[in-house]
Amino acid sequence: MLLAMAMFAVPCAAQAGQQAPAESTIEAPGPDGALQGSEIDAGKGAPVALIIPGSGPTDRDGNSPMGVRAGSLKLLAQGLAARGISSVRIDKRGMFGSKAAIADANKVTIGAYVDDVASWVSRIRDRTGAPCVWVIGHSEGALVALAAGQKLDHLCGLVSLEGAGRPIGEVMREQLRSNPAAAAIVPDAMKAIDSLEAGRTVDVSGMSPVVARMFNPAVQDYEIDLFHYDPARLAAKYDGPLLIVWGTRDIQVTKPDFDALTAAQPGAGTLVIPDMNHVLKSVASDARAANLATYANSDLPLADGLVDGVAAYIKAHPGED
Repeated sequence: MLLAMAMFAVPCAAQAGQQAPAESTIEAPGPDGALQGSEIDAGKGAPVALIIPGSGPTDRDGNSPMGVRAGSLKLLAQGLAARGISSVRIDKRGMFGSKAAIADANKVTIGAYVDDVASWVSRIRDRTGAPCVWVIGHSEGALVALAAGQKLDHLCGLVSLEGAGRPIGEVMREQLRSNPAAAAIVPDAMKAIDSLEAGRTVDVSGMSPVVARMFNPAVQDYEIDLFHYDPARLAAKYDGPLLIVWGTRDIQVTKPDFDALTAAQPGAGTLVIPDMNHVLKSVASDARAANLATYANSDLPLADGLVDGVAAYIKAHPGED
C-alpha cells in the first residue's frame, strides 16, 4: 500500500574511487515459491542485517516504479559492508524477484510479512552461522520490523529507519493536510481513511482518481490490517536493542512520530540526522520541491552520519552468544 506521498510520486554505485562490494542472490522459502534478495558478505563472523523495504511496490534497493529511484537501501547495504556488517536486502512477497512467492502481491498482511522475516532469519542463520540477525526496516518496513520483534527469536535487535510512530491513518491525515497540492482531494481521502480505520472497505468509484488509486479496492483489505497497528505500542513491548533513526527533513514521517517511538521505549537508542529526508538523502532547505527531487536522484549519497551511526549501534550490541 502506498502512503499519501505516493500520489506525487536511494546512489547505487560506490563512492567515487571505491569499488562496490560484491553481492549475490539469495533465496528463502515463501508461501508458494521462493523469496529473493541480495546478500553482501562482509566476512566470517560479521554481524548480519536483514533490510526490509517500505510500502507499495518498493524493491530491495529502495526503488519504486512510482518514481522513486534513489537507491537508498542498496547504498545502505554497501555502506554497512564497508564497516564490517553483512546484509541481505529483500524483495517483498509477490514482487520483483519474490514474484513467485505468492500469486497476488496484494493478498498480504503485516503478519504475513513477519512470517517472511522469520523465513529470512532462519535462512541467513543457516547460511552464515550467525547466532542472530539484525532487522532494519525502512518506512513501512520499520513497522514490519517492530511487529517481528514481538514474536520472533534470534533477533539481535531492530533498527526503525524513518518509521512512523503513530497509526498510519494519523500519519496519512497529516501528510495530506500539510500538502497544499492535496487540498482538493482531502475530503474524499479523509472519508476513505475513516472507513478503513473502522474496518470497512470503501467505495471509491465516485471519488477523485488520485484517491481511487491510493485506496484501490485490491489493496483495501491490506490497508484495513495495516491501519490497526500502533508502532509506538509495539516499540514499548520490545525489550531488545532498538535504534530509532529520523531525519529532520522527512516530510512523510515527522517529529511527532520520532517522539512517539522514543517516548514509548525510553531505553532505545536514537539517531537524529540533520537535513536527512525520507529517502535518506540530505536536503538543504524546507522547499518541498527540492525534497521530492531527491527521490529520483541516484547521484546523491546517503546523508552524512547515517551509516556510521547505524553501524556503531549494531557493533555496540553484539546480540546473542
